[in-house]
Amino acid sequence: MAERWIRDAHRHLGVLPAYPFYGGPPVHPDVTARATLEELIRDLDAEGTERALVLPNYGVPDPAIAFSFNDLVVEAAQRDDRIRCGLWVSPRPQDAARTAGALALAGEPGVRALKLSFLLGGRATDPACLVQLDTIFATARRHGLVVHVHTSPGAASDIDEVGTLVDRYADAVPIHLVHFGGGMSGHIKLIGGRFFDWIAAGKQVYTDLSWAIGFAPRWLAQQIERRGIGHDRVLFASDEPWGDHAGESARLRTAVGDGELADAVFRGTFEKLYG
Repeated sequence: MAERWIRDAHRHLGVLPAYPFYGGPPVHPDVTARATLEELIRDLDAEGTERALVLPNYGVPDPAIAFSFNDLVVEAAQRDDRIRCGLWVSPRPQDAARTAGALALAGEPGVRALKLSFLLGGRATDPACLVQLDTIFATARRHGLVVHVHTSPGAASDIDEVGTLVDRYADAVPIHLVHFGGGMSGHIKLIGGRFFDWIAAGKQVYTDLSWAIGFAPRWLAQQIERRGIGHDRVLFASDEPWGDHAGESARLRTAVGDGELADAVFRGTFEKLYG
């Protein structure tokens, strides 16, 4: 069993319907998805995870499904003190009514984050999304919440697009860049300078290394040591059921060792952001 002090800053709750991804037959790729708090707690116990930030599961290209899990994650956070939660919100104008319903829960006990992903539509640089984005970030600021944003290479989730949110909002609102760019190009852009430039400029930017390519955690740890900043901006995240807790933990532990950086990554920064 893993050490009991580990915190997981990004995992999902809710079971999605089968879907014919990429033109294939309907499938359930997220094989460890959980439908209930009881199942989630069993996973946390088996992993040795002491606290977790839990977000609605998503991936099927129907935003209504992700929105439907908001009540579930709020209930989980209110029933068990080990759990904090994030609410699914959308930048798309056609989701405005559902997003307003989600934001009405922002002050509920246990809510610590708002979750954005452009995989289900919208774009950070699309003027049509600006009203919704302004509303989301204003709500986060009012309630002291973190905004989680998915990143992956290309299209609307590329760091070149998502990074505009850091430029626009991260002076006032903490932004958690999920997956640290999500691939080769994002890792190089961020570790090569952009991530540290944002920190030096006073931006409240954080990240996790779930899905990271092998070289990235090692290089990031080296750059944190060399530059002397960034040690308090990186969190462990499993991204279960889309990620693998044991694999993500092992890769990150190998990169950060067992000293002060490891304590910040696996515990301290979670406490700072999610309490």
